[in-house]
Amino acid sequence: MFRTKPILAAFAAAIIVTAVPRPAAPQERSVIVFAAASMKNALDDVDGAFTKQSGIKIVASYEASSALMKQIEQGAPADVFLSADIKWMDYGAQHNLIRNDTRTDLLGNRLVLIAPKDSKIGEVAIAPGFDLAKLAGDGRIATGDVRAVPVGLYAKAALEKLGVWASVEPKMAMAENVRAALVLVARGEAPIGIVYETDANIDPGVKIVAVFPEDSHPPIIYPVAQTKDAKPDAAPYLAFLRSPAAKSIFERYGFSFLVKPGS
Repeated sequence: MFRTKPILAAFAAAIIVTAVPRPAAPQERSVIVFAAASMKNALDDVDGAFTKQSGIKIVASYEASSALMKQIEQGAPADVFLSADIKWMDYGAQHNLIRNDTRTDLLGNRLVLIAPKDSKIGEVAIAPGFDLAKLAGDGRIATGDVRAVPVGLYAKAALEKLGVWASVEPKMAMAENVRAALVLVARGEAPIGIVYETDANIDPGVKIVAVFPEDSHPPIIYPVAQTKDAKPDAAPYLAFLRSPAAKSIFERYGFSFLVKPGS
């Protein structure tokens, strides 16, 4: 019995020691970016450069702009939205989902007709009434969903302006985003496709056979903005997107830079 008190005292001391709270680890700073699928390769490089400079981690999610904006509307956590067209950014503004005063038209792109790398299809002359249906043969024409996905919206607008939409509509293979359409052509599952020039540039499995005239569709513009619930670190990220460092990366991938660097 004479050992009870020392043992209890030691036990109590141990409880006191273990109950002392440890200093909290510094919380990692991060920005969640929802960006158009066509931006993945270029934006991954831009994000890496930003993180190296700032120490702020970028968590990027890539999908069709339409799908991403709908996710934001349903409450998905995002600090920055980067769209492949103006329509879905306008939607965000109209529904109070973005901070309109942070909105910038950042990048431009071109719409191209592609075929598998080993295809016998050569250079195609795109002009009003050109026989795109014949070019596809028994196959399909891959692009994004023409009802919502930006590349599909641009493609449909161009085909309507050129007067060939009615003849090709039954042949359209509408993918969930532009990268999915690119894959269909690269794998030979579709003999031709309509994608952005920057997508065609990064896939060795395809070749560009024509560039759509710029006046055949609305200008391809990529606007960017903070969401209404954006964290403070979204501001320096947007500033970096307008920097000379980001400009050189985007242009290397074939995007046109629409803002004055640093503005």
